[in-house]
Amino acid sequence: MLQILVIDDDPTIRMTLQRFLKSQGYDVIVAKDGQEGLAKAREMHPSLIICDWMMPIIDGLEVCRQVKSNPDLANIYLILLTARDQEGDLVRGLDMGADDFLGKPPRINELRARVRAGLRLYQATEEIQRQKRLIEQELAQASQYVRSLLPAPLEGDVSIQSSFLPSTQLGGDSFDYFWLDSDHLALYLLDVSGHGVGSALLSVSVLNLMRTRSLRRSRTSQDTTNFYNPSEVLSDLNNTFQMAVHNEMYFTIWYGVYDKRTHTLVYASGGHPPAVLISNQEIPKIKLLKTAGLPIGMMPDIDYQEQVCEIDTSSRLYLFSDGVYEIPQENDSIWGFNALIDTFIRIPSDRHSRIEHILTCVKAAANNRPFEDDLSLLEVEFHI
Repeated sequence: MLQILVIDDDPTIRMTLQRFLKSQGYDVIVAKDGQEGLAKAREMHPSLIICDWMMPIIDGLEVCRQVKSNPDLANIYLILLTARDQEGDLVRGLDMGADDFLGKPPRINELRARVRAGLRLYQATEEIQRQKRLIEQELAQASQYVRSLLPAPLEGDVSIQSSFLPSTQLGGDSFDYFWLDSDHLALYLLDVSGHGVGSALLSVSVLNLMRTRSLRRSRTSQDTTNFYNPSEVLSDLNNTFQMAVHNEMYFTIWYGVYDKRTHTLVYASGGHPPAVLISNQEIPKIKLLKTAGLPIGMMPDIDYQEQVCEIDTSSRLYLFSDGVYEIPQENDSIWGFNALIDTFIRIPSDRHSRIEHILTCVKAAANNRPFEDDLSLLEVEFHI
């Protein structure tokens, strides 16, 4: 049964409204002033409130303000009872949160109609909120699923630490690393355009295809991709994931293969931020590893280039999505790529605390506000 709270300091009005509304099948509770009304609203959470404007202690306007400013009560439909009919008074009431007005004393037919309309709107709002909560739960589950697919830290000749911080929306970041054989380690990070379930699904599709090494030269080809060849990997991804067949979504990617025998890294990128290679010297050397190439899916039949880089003793390689450094500042600037590189250089010596230190700096740059984009970060340390 829908519950209605009547707040009025006039006992005659209270009794009249209570009797009539009960005769219409509603559960009715009453309060003699605004203070008692607010207490009962917080306790009972009624569907609709009919409140007198002019009352002692707390008037109807203040009741409106407090009800609508309370997230637990804000959906309650609130009708103000008033003898005021000046435009300025009505505007004040609406500004304070009133949803409707009734003249005092109310006419029965008008009361019946406005209460019914108010309760319909209340029920519609509650249903929208219920659906919103369900969607949020499903998005949270989807985000947890994406997180569960990401690889565990790697130890050995190459050690890898990683972090993934989803934004307020489900996004399209993912990354992976795996040994192609005992000497060759493949690693990549990708970022799908946009947010939401569609971006996440495309990201997971790519991850699963890469992890199972079932990528082929094209959607119709039976020839499998050579995962030792970064330019071929990107070209085959581009042939397979064209925007025209994937809801106009594209993605950026950085892909590399490290050979621990020769201490070389061959890599290619498609529209992705450069990987940052830093040598652990007294004066660190910094290399930005990037090749020219459009994001995956934008145009068919693109040839991607690859390059080879020698890895110095105890170097660190960072892969990341642009959300790590494209952080808006209060002066409308962006925290930026150079600030991120400075953070990479000024890290603790303990490698197990490095990722956390970097994330602390990134969060500080965002003033601990929720991130507008996903943040993915890999630190790869080569033990030579």
